[in-house]
Formats: sequence, structure tokens, C-alpha cells
Amino acid sequence: QVQLVESGGGLVQAGGSLRLSCAASGRTFSNYGMAWFREAPGQEREFVAAVSRSGAVTPLADSAKGRFTISRDNAKNTVYLQMNSLKPEDTAVYYCAATTAVWSTRSFEYAYWGQGTQVTVSS
Repeated sequence: QVQLVESGGGLVQAGGSLRLSCAASGRTFSNYGMAWFREAPGQEREFVAAVSRSGAVTPLADSAKGRFTISRDNAKNTVYLQMNSLKPEDTAVYYCAATTAVWSTRSFEYAYWGQGTQVTVSS
């Protein structure tokens, strides 16, 4: 079992920045690919960013490219999502997830999920 706890969400104006963190516990963190997904009201959960076990591979959704950066610190058992130039359409609950795959962009491959953190971007 892997337990994931997200933090760092909040209310920010358009153009601002937030840094989300996800602290993992329970198993060897470096054995898991990690990702961030988000879910806006009335919409399906969508992929935002992933990071491979070593941190070397970091695929991003098209909507995140050029604005978001995902990283991980295996010594601290933490994955981060730096979000810059935020837009109102980025408003959603952001979820951290862990997979036994090296990395993946597909939500069904993630067995472990955090409780989510709300990000609200005002115009």
C-alpha cells in the first residue's frame, strides 16, 4: 500500500503560480511512477503530468506544456507540480497518483490515489 497526501492548492489569480506537493508513505517511493491528474466539475478526470521512477522522463499534457513542471525528490518521498501562468480553465481538484509502471499517462494504470487538493484560478 502507498499513501499519498497532496498539499499546496488554493485560490490564485490568473497568471499566478502554485506549487503542489504530494507526500508518499508506505512503500519504497522510487519503485513507483508518479503523476498528477485533475478533475473539473462536470468533467472527466484528465492527465496533467507524469514522472518516471528516476525522474528522467516527464511527459506532460498539451495543456500543461510550457507552463507546468513535474519533479520528484526520492530522498523526501515527494512529487511536485509547479504550475505557472495559471488560467481559469486550470481550476480543478488535482490528484496525485502512483503506479507500479515506470511511468504512464493512463489513469487506469494508477492503483494509488491521494484525496485531492483544490486549485481555483480567478479571472
